[in-house]
Amino acid sequence: MQNASDLKTQLQAIHRTSYPAYKSLKGSYQFRDFILHIDHVQGDPFASPSHIRIRLSHKTAGFPATYYKDTLTRVTLADYLTRQFEAQVSRYTFRAKGSGKSGLISVSHCGQEVLSRSACEITDKEITARFFIGFPANGRTINATELEKILFDFLPVCIEKAFFYKNTDHRNLEQAIFLAEDQESIRSQLKKKNLVAFVADHSVLPRESGISPHPLKDSVPFMSPQSLRVPMELPHEGTIYGMGIPAGITLIVGGGYHGKSTLLNALELGVYNHIAGDGREYVITDANALKLRSEDGRFIRNVDISLFINDLPNKKDTRCFSTEDASGSTSQAADIVEGIEAGSKVFLLDEDTSATNFMVRDTFMQEVISREKEPITPFLERARDLYEKAGISTILVAGSSGAFFHIADTVIQMDSYHPVDISTKVRALCGKYPLTEQKAPAFSMPQSHRILSKKLPGIRSHGRGAGKPERLKIKVHGKDGFLLGHENVDLRCIEQIVDTEQTAALGLILKYALENLVDEQRTVSEIVQLLSKELQKKGLAAFADGSSLPCGYAVPRIQEIYSCFNRYRIPRTI
Repeated sequence: MQNASDLKTQLQAIHRTSYPAYKSLKGSYQFRDFILHIDHVQGDPFASPSHIRIRLSHKTAGFPATYYKDTLTRVTLADYLTRQFEAQVSRYTFRAKGSGKSGLISVSHCGQEVLSRSACEITDKEITARFFIGFPANGRTINATELEKILFDFLPVCIEKAFFYKNTDHRNLEQAIFLAEDQESIRSQLKKKNLVAFVADHSVLPRESGISPHPLKDSVPFMSPQSLRVPMELPHEGTIYGMGIPAGITLIVGGGYHGKSTLLNALELGVYNHIAGDGREYVITDANALKLRSEDGRFIRNVDISLFINDLPNKKDTRCFSTEDASGSTSQAADIVEGIEAGSKVFLLDEDTSATNFMVRDTFMQEVISREKEPITPFLERARDLYEKAGISTILVAGSSGAFFHIADTVIQMDSYHPVDISTKVRALCGKYPLTEQKAPAFSMPQSHRILSKKLPGIRSHGRGAGKPERLKIKVHGKDGFLLGHENVDLRCIEQIVDTEQTAALGLILKYALENLVDEQRTVSEIVQLLSKELQKKGLAAFADGSSLPCGYAVPRIQEIYSCFNRYRIPRTI
């Protein structure tokens, strides 16, 4: 390892030379308070910026050991430090001048959710921060003076203000750690209280707009109905009260614009911890809860959808069903079965984004089209079995069909953003409007032994690597998905992906699986389990393709990993 003075000497030596000379700087340098790693140098000033990493010991940083004693506190502290670091570097970005991305200093932008990110990782020994710097140039000629300004003037100031405990707001940091521990406490209490979700009184659920995650000012605070009001004993906040949603089948109803979908949206994102001030800090959902919807045109390969679809006119086997272009009902059936495979015990659905013919068949339609002529067993007839025989609860937003009242254990009416428990009233009314008796086929759990297969890489026909297999490259398209090689993975309908960095990580994980784990023998579940173990042991660095993991990745849930694999068109089952 070299020291900071060696780096200065090298910078002076390459000043005003051709841009590729920057690559000689790759390596590690000991500064007074931290170690600087230059892991990757951009090819020119217009390319993606250089990958930089700094490491500093806990002794130097000075944070109390209780703030990084376990995974929860480490992720929370890392999130807090990333937000601080971003605030600092934003003051200095592009203050060093030059062409292209010269002078850029950037780090991950954190949203309302607390995620485990590659931008900052904390072990029991040290803090590691990753970020990007655009190495300055005039045209394509190195401007080492400007880079020296970034590395020796700007960066040390940012690091000291962001990563030193003495310079942090001790009270705010303590509250962030305490909030995370309280949130985790609620999540651990859900099962004990036979609940699948909890919404604290005084929560602010509405957002500023459809594209803004920030709480709506002057909105109606959430207040739980007395019949569903439960206490939660928290280690720091003490006793709080809110609406507990029991296990079973819960129906959320109400007029348009009264807050049904707003409540469901808060519940689907309740699988993540939220920062203070979000308004949904104490909206907590079972960690494995899965939002489902129809997805016209979805790719499906060898999924057992016989729980919902049987006796097709073309005699196609629905116990091992494949299609390149699924209908709304077929895609939703596959989503549920794949969710079962992913281990989800809570399904969240909105009638607005569901296939109507998959959800329910009214009495008139049943009279016109007999059971023998309809291959779809609607969700209405399966929801009870899913709970009683598979332990899977359902939370459903409904606004047009009253049939779901007959199967609901709990009915919550949203009235001008106020929840009202109308379960007793609904039970009395159900007797006046009986459903036509329909006997669904016998319930049996879907069987899955899906084995991933991969397409053999093409051979490079020209260039330096001619004759060698093509490398899989990843191109991320925001939260909507990514391109892996020549295959597009469409994730637009995976609504619990909250950050582009999760999508980037899914691309990294899928690439790793295809190159290292897919062997024509392992099932999807076996591969995901192996990936999960690697994630727990080494984090996202396990999938970094032999190089140092850069900034720009966030850990997705197991459910999203399954969803990603299920939407990659090359894998097939045999």
